[in-house]
This record gives sequence, structure tokens and C-alpha cells, in this order.
Amino acid sequence: MSRDLGLRRLRRHRRLDSCVLVIALAVTASGCVVVHGEREVLPATTRAEAAEVLEEFTAAYNKADKAYDSSLDADHTAGALADIDGARLKAGRANSPQGNASHTPLELTDAKFTIPKKAGWPRWFLADAAGNKGGESRWLLVFTRNGLDETWEAAYLTLVAPDDIPEFRTDKDGWAEAVPANSTELAVKPGELSNHYVTYLKDGGDAFADGPYTSGWRAQRGKKSSRPGLATQYIDEPLTDGDYAPLALRTEDGGALVFFATRHFEKRTAAAGASVPTPNRDVLALTTGEIRQSLTMEFVSNGVALDPADGEVGILGRLQGLTSAQGE
Repeated sequence: MSRDLGLRRLRRHRRLDSCVLVIALAVTASGCVVVHGEREVLPATTRAEAAEVLEEFTAAYNKADKAYDSSLDADHTAGALADIDGARLKAGRANSPQGNASHTPLELTDAKFTIPKKAGWPRWFLADAAGNKGGESRWLLVFTRNGLDETWEAAYLTLVAPDDIPEFRTDKDGWAEAVPANSTELAVKPGELSNHYVTYLKDGGDAFADGPYTSGWRAQRGKKSSRPGLATQYIDEPLTDGDYAPLALRTEDGGALVFFATRHFEKRTAAAGASVPTPNRDVLALTTGEIRQSLTMEFVSNGVALDPADGEVGILGRLQGLTSAQGE
């Protein structure tokens, strides 16, 4: 689900937060002195503001979903989630110009916030909430921003079983610890996790624990790669820069919970005399060109992994969405 990121940035509503909430202050006779967030280790936000951010995101998400209008939540999403959500709304709009007749408002309750204390940008935090969609899974949303004058945006969204969510290491005030992308204290550096994952999907190996998003996905692809009259090829690419940069939180056991993004291509090619099966209307809404002998679909995925201090990485959840398709 592709998005003109430049246009989305221009649309972004810019808001200047209170210095009391976001930056350190030193009270003097002349007022407050700003201690620059680029150099000082500070909590990313307050717990009260984090709750407000989640509420604003949910309201914007529901408005966009009801109207099938991506402009209504463009200020509240970024990175992989923006791509996935934007394309979903684009397809919905194409097929139902009057809006989403089956819209059911998303409700997020029992929210818990894990807020890291760090220097520099981006600042970010994790919201963990129960949702009225997705069964018993918890909704994990990572909100980021790159400056005080920017709106908080959800860059990652995954659904994870409650028992799979680890305990996080916190200081005496309850602030969490962000793990640097280049940390060598883990089985895989967070900044290299996306690269390792796409390599694993292609070649296998022992870096990742077995599960539905690792060995299970490879097995599923193997079955689909060659069928009578239809061949399917896969290409996977890491996403590691800008709004797609991985973000990691230190867990109580010394490992890390890492949010990361990847891009995937699936090309279906029909044999001579055969045809590519007609995709559903949402795929067709995002397809350019005429589907004659092949269809190439592009997906963006965001996942969350447990990266231990030593051993295999476990993928806890993965949310993927079609962003575009090309018929030939």
C-alpha cells in the first residue's frame, strides 16, 4: 500500500508541545532554560501525553476507515504502517467510493505505555492495548517523532499474544531503556535484523527460531512456488532507513524487543496456454497494467521480534499489507 510520503509530510499538522511536558527545564529568576533533547537523556514523553496520543490516533484511524479516506489519518501514521494503511484505504475507496459500509470503530482499552529514556531523535514509545478486533491478541503500536514541532505518528503496528509480551527493564522511575541499532549485546544487532530476516527467508539457517513467521512461512512459500500451470517467485528486501528504522526496547532478561520492517515481492507467472488466477477486487484496485501472463505484487511488512542476548531470534508477530501490483 504505497503512499506519496512527500505529500503526506506536507499535509502534516505541526504542533509545538509544551516545554514542561517534553524537554527538561531549569527554573531561574528569568523563567525556564531549555536543555536540548539532542544531548540530554530524557523520557520520550509523559505517560499522560502518551495516552492522549493513542486516543488521537484511534479517533483519526476510525474516521479514515469509515470514509475510506487516507487523508484523515495521514498525520498519525508513518513508515510501514503508513504504507499498509494508506493502500488499504485506497483500495477501499476505489471499490466503495461512498465509504466503508461495514465500518466498526476500533476500540483500544487497558492501555499500557513503555516509554524509553534516551538522547537524540527520534523519540518514541510503545503502547500496548487490548482491542475489540484481532481476538485476544494485544495491539502493539510504536509512536515516533523526529522533532518537537512534529505530530506523534504510529510507525509500527503488530498484534501479539499477551503471554508473548516480555517484561521490560526500567529504572527506578519506570522509564524503559532503548537499545541502540548497533548494539553488539544481542544475538543480532537491531539495525541488522531486517537484513538477517530477508536472508533467512531466502536461504534458511539457524538465526531464527521455528514458527509461523519463519520456518512456517518458508514452507508455505515452497508449496506455492510451483503449481501446475503457475510459477511463483519471491524477492525480499530490508527496510532500515528513516521512518522504517528498527526500534528496540531492553527486556528484563537482557535481550530486546525489536520492531522492524521489510518489503516483499511475489510474482505469479502463468505457463503458456494458462492464465494467472484473477485476484480479488482489493488487489485489482491497486494493480496497474493488464494481467496477461504475470502479476507482481508488492507488500510491506512490519514485525516484532525477541532478540536474546544469545541464541535464536523469535518472531512474535507480523502485519503485512499489499501496497501495489503490476500486471504484464
